[in-house]
Amino acid sequence: MHPVRVAGVGSTQFGKQPERASRDLFAEAGAGALADAGVPNADVEFVAYGNFAGEAVEGQGHAGPLAADALGVDAPATRYEAACASSGVAFREAVRAVRAGDADVVVAGGAERLSHLDTAHTTEALASAADELWEGRAGATFPGVYALMADAYFGEYGGTREDLAHVAVKNHANAMGNPHAQFQREVTVADVLDAPPVADPLGLLDACPITDGASAVVLASEAYVADHDVEAPVAVTGSGQGGDRLALADRTHLARTPAAGAAAEAAYADAGVTPADVDVAEVHDCFTIAEVLALEALGFYGHGDAIGAARAGETTRDGRLPVNLSGGLKAKGHPVGATGTSQIAELTKLLRGDHHNADTVPDADVALAHNAGGTVASAVVHVLEVAE
Repeated sequence: MHPVRVAGVGSTQFGKQPERASRDLFAEAGAGALADAGVPNADVEFVAYGNFAGEAVEGQGHAGPLAADALGVDAPATRYEAACASSGVAFREAVRAVRAGDADVVVAGGAERLSHLDTAHTTEALASAADELWEGRAGATFPGVYALMADAYFGEYGGTREDLAHVAVKNHANAMGNPHAQFQREVTVADVLDAPPVADPLGLLDACPITDGASAVVLASEAYVADHDVEAPVAVTGSGQGGDRLALADRTHLARTPAAGAAAEAAYADAGVTPADVDVAEVHDCFTIAEVLALEALGFYGHGDAIGAARAGETTRDGRLPVNLSGGLKAKGHPVGATGTSQIAELTKLLRGDHHNADTVPDADVALAHNAGGTVASAVVHVLEVAE
C-alpha cells in the first residue's frame, strides 16, 4: 500500500453565485489546489469529481469529463454521487487509487450550484436524496426528516432546543475570519431560538443554507512528493465508508447513525488510532442535531451524551475537542457536492498551521473528517495526520 499525502487544497467562496456554472466553480477550486501543491496539470492522472444534483438543477449529467476539461487536465475523470457525501466518496476513491499504485497524482473535489433556483425547487431537488416512494411522495423534505430524528433523540435521551442552539452559536463563531464562509457573522442563543420555525423542533438557524461553491484536493503518493520536492506535510492515514437503509421507516433507530459509526470504525482501524487520539474534527452539521448524532457515532461521546457538548464548551475552539473550526456546513455553507473535500481542505490547513483558526489548535497532529449523505444512509470518514 502506497502512503498518500495531501499536496494541495483549494476552494471558492461559498454562498450565492447563481451566474456561475458548476464547472466554472470547480475550475477555480481545482486551479487553486494545483497552485497550492505546486503540481503541474500534466501530472494529474485521474480526476474524482463529486456532484449531487447536476441533472436536476443544471440539466447536466456525465460531469466528470467536464470537470477535468474545466481544470485543463487531460486525464480520465469520474463523477461520484452519494448525496451530500458525494465529494467525500470521490476523495475516498482517489485515496484508494493512490494507495493501490494506480496513480501518483489525483485531483479529488466537487461542486454544486443551487441558488439560481427558488427555495421550493432546490428543496425538491435535495429531497431526491431520500426515499422517493416512501418519503418523497408523502411530502417529506430534509428539514422534516431531521426534525423527526431530533424528536426521537429528545424522546430517548433528553435535550432541548437550547442545547441545539449552542451548536449553531459555536459554528457561526468559528466561521468568523474564514474567507470562504457564506456566513461570517455571529449569532446568539436567543437569535437561534427566536428564528422562524422550519420543522419543529428545528428553526431556520438550526439549518445550513443553500450554497454554491466548489472545493478540490490534490493527492499524491509519498514517492511523488519525495521525487518532486513537493511540500506535503499532511498524510491521509485512514479511510472508511458505511451505509444504512435509505428510508427512516426502515431503520431500527432514528436517534443513531450506524453508517457513520461503521465508517469511523473502519477509518480508525485503517489509521491505527482511536477517537481519543483525534485533536480536531469537521463533522457534517447540515442541521444542528446532525452534529450531535455525528459526535456520538464517531465514538467521541456515548449515546445521549453529546447533546450538551457545545453548551458545556467541550467542542468549542478552546474545548477538549474543537469541532467545525471552519464554521461547519451551518455557517461555512453547504454546496452539496463540494462539502466532503471542503472538510479535508479545512483540516489540512489546520494541521499545516495556515487556517484562520490554526492558533486554537497549534499542537494538532490528528484530524477527522465526517461527511454524510441524506439522513446518513451514506457516510465516509477520513483520518488525516501530520506526517512524521
